[in-house]
Amino acid sequence: MNGNRRHNVFSNRYYMIVGLILVLMFILALRLFILTVVQHDKWDKSASSQSTKMIYTSAPRGNIYDRNGQVLASNKQIFSVTFSSSSSDTKKINRNILKLMRLLDKDGDSYIDEFPIKLKKDGSMYWTYDKQQKEWLKSMDLKENLSAEQALKALRTRYGIPTSDTRYEAIEELQNTYNVTVPITPSTMTYTYDSEKTNFLTKWGCFSSKQESNGVSAKTAFNKLRKNFKISSSLSDKDARKILIVRNEMKSTESYIAATVAKEVSKKTIVKVGENTIPGASIQSQYKRYYPNKNTACHIMGYMGSISESNSSYYVDKLGYASTDLIGSSGIESAYETYLHGKSGVKKILVNSSGQYVKTISRTKPKKGKDVYLTIDLNLQKTAESALQSAISAAGSQCQSGATVAMDTKTGEVLAMASYPSYNPNIFANGITAKAWKSVQAKNTRDSLAPAPLYNNATMASVAPGSTFKPVTAVTALECGLDPNHYITDPMYIELGGHKWGTAQYNDGGGSYGAENLALGLQHSSNTYFIAIGTGYDWGAKKSLGYSKKITIPRIIGMSKQFGLGQKTGIELGETVTPSPTKARKLATYKTSLWSYLYNSAHTYFPKDVYSNYSKLKKNINTICSWMEANPSYTKLISRLSKETDMKQSKIASAASVIKYTYFAQATWTIADQFNISIGQGDNAYTPIQMCTYISALANNGVYNRASLVSGVENKGTVDKSKDRRTIKLKSSTIPAVVTGMKRVAKYGTLQTVFGSYKYSVAGKTGTAENQGTPQPASEIKYLKQHLASYNSQAGTSVTWKQVDKNIKKLMREQPEVYSSEEDAADMALRMASNYKITTKMIDAAKGSYDYYSWTETFAPADNPRIAVVTLLIQGGTSIHAAPVNKAILTKYFQLYGKSSGKTSTTTQTGSNTAD
Repeated sequence: MNGNRRHNVFSNRYYMIVGLILVLMFILALRLFILTVVQHDKWDKSASSQSTKMIYTSAPRGNIYDRNGQVLASNKQIFSVTFSSSSSDTKKINRNILKLMRLLDKDGDSYIDEFPIKLKKDGSMYWTYDKQQKEWLKSMDLKENLSAEQALKALRTRYGIPTSDTRYEAIEELQNTYNVTVPITPSTMTYTYDSEKTNFLTKWGCFSSKQESNGVSAKTAFNKLRKNFKISSSLSDKDARKILIVRNEMKSTESYIAATVAKEVSKKTIVKVGENTIPGASIQSQYKRYYPNKNTACHIMGYMGSISESNSSYYVDKLGYASTDLIGSSGIESAYETYLHGKSGVKKILVNSSGQYVKTISRTKPKKGKDVYLTIDLNLQKTAESALQSAISAAGSQCQSGATVAMDTKTGEVLAMASYPSYNPNIFANGITAKAWKSVQAKNTRDSLAPAPLYNNATMASVAPGSTFKPVTAVTALECGLDPNHYITDPMYIELGGHKWGTAQYNDGGGSYGAENLALGLQHSSNTYFIAIGTGYDWGAKKSLGYSKKITIPRIIGMSKQFGLGQKTGIELGETVTPSPTKARKLATYKTSLWSYLYNSAHTYFPKDVYSNYSKLKKNINTICSWMEANPSYTKLISRLSKETDMKQSKIASAASVIKYTYFAQATWTIADQFNISIGQGDNAYTPIQMCTYISALANNGVYNRASLVSGVENKGTVDKSKDRRTIKLKSSTIPAVVTGMKRVAKYGTLQTVFGSYKYSVAGKTGTAENQGTPQPASEIKYLKQHLASYNSQAGTSVTWKQVDKNIKKLMREQPEVYSSEEDAADMALRMASNYKITTKMIDAAKGSYDYYSWTETFAPADNPRIAVVTLLIQGGTSIHAAPVNKAILTKYFQLYGKSSGKTSTTTQTGSNTAD
């Protein structure tokens, strides 16, 4: 009985185990069925992606053509040396790399060197990132140890950028308005150089985290890399670095993709490498960007550059670019990058678990990028550039830069756009080298008007328009009720608050223009006439002009905006837009000016324990500036200065007078502002491209077109510009009245010597505008040392440079947010050393002053305009210096596009050649 029970137990266990095994087998079979049948496609695709890789072959870029099909940018075939590991072990790879590099050196071929650790002659090492950062700080006259935040704050102070602007806005203004490159990432407030170094170290896996990689010396990183790649200790650091140069290029690509080592190699190298004497090295046919016309239209074309770390995720990860591809960094090359780049060729390969090549699965050829067609005419462009350069040379030594823009008045298409100085974009065809980059930078970064080859004055130089703005004032006045035939007698000058606004004739020692209507006012460019119509008041006769609508600053500025001034033009390039004048802008400007005045005059108004203590002084000045909005009365201001500041009691009355009447009372819009804006001065500031869109809209009878450089893209058709066209609502008589006056400017006014006997009818306006700034020398310290003896003689002092240098260090130590460099602190240090007997006026006396901005705007034929031209000469002096550029462009245009555009009338009139 017990035996039967034992048998049943074992029997039951046996069947249980068998049953369990059968269940498990069923589950496995079911799972296998699901994986191999039901989910076959899913897992097959997953398995394939794990073992296959894509190799992208860059396509030739699309060409860029002018409006007539002439080539502006194309591609040039070159032969490059590439290197791959070829399944070799590390030591063999190193030997082959070194053999290849020595071959390149022997044949005189340069190789790509992006390895950021370099050797000095004494054998020491340095980071190129650190050197670039120091060079940038030095070029900006900033201390080498400044943090990114401190550097940006110093530049804000130097260029007067309001603290109310965000750091993003401040960096944009520095780059666009002042042509200052700012290598700072605003989101993290770090130097881009630091970010690139960290990315390099983490990319190589030398350090486990960004924190660990901070502060790593070049020598430490070099030795660690040398060890990681088993570079023989018998090799010198120089040879080891050659190996790491190629290793760096290989690291930037996948192991199964050959890295480009050298481009445009010699025939000797092509033959030697082609003989397969160096395992892993091969010759590859590639393309590089080529600009057959060299400097011509360079600011329109732009230039090529490498893909940076910051935009790698977009181009490499999202668009499938190779990390070594070059992309458009500016101009049309950048704006139309995704069209021009084309479609890369794809080779699908099978790789093993080690990432080594096994076989090719499929291959598609690269597809050339799409061609882009521009609106410019190459022949007209060459004429514009030649004429601009000639005009700059003729204008005098101070004039070293300028721009001109020619536009189709009916469409807004840019026919030519030139900026001087220029550069040859071919120097960047293989990537931007430090030497090439330095060659196109401004030579004097302390001078905001120093010529800079990369800077496109046509779209970036935003300056006062002077009298070229007067047609806007005229249009506004006519819309408010001005009778264009009403005569206003020129009083020669209008005096207000001790300041005289005189006509050019009066300022040159002449008399009155006499009675003027709108046509004569434009012909003479009479300031008194335009002040009168811009305020609705005859200041000579002291009576109202009887407008039906009150003319105000907002109304004039509003009209200028309708014509595109102070607005983005739509041009496909980067452009500067200076905000139109507002009360808020003026208030901010006056606050900054008052702060500077009180700071520089602190020794006069405050006791020594205050002006020698920056913290106390800053608090006092901030307190005073905070009262500007309230604008207290003179009496109340005296009381507040006495009770709420540490100002010397003996100086309060005189200080209150300056603060109240020079700053507080002027910080809002006044009638004087309306005077200045009416004649194109004050806070008006526009670029040549904005001025050309404005004058084109005037020539087009009030139909405004956004500016455009691109007419079409291959297989995409022409660009539809009609959606960007709008009509400015004006009386039918308004623009004809203004054009009548502008025709007189060309025939009898300031343009008479250029267009008086021209065979086509021309309407135009000239303008000169002041720049109140002071030119700064490349080195303030050298300048001060050069003139120190003269300062001592004038002030009756005996200051030594040792005293000045001591004060420089003191100022930088105690006031780092104001004085971030020795150059910035030098002037104040000298004044302190002289006990303020040496004044700012004495210091600046030998620096001279900026010459006028010279403007000329024209359109022709005047009765049926087809082309508008605007030229700006920076420090061009008299406005007539710009006019020959306009004439050369118009003449070439009519030669190219026919003489049936309408010749000038043979009717003769009399007039005088006066004013600006």
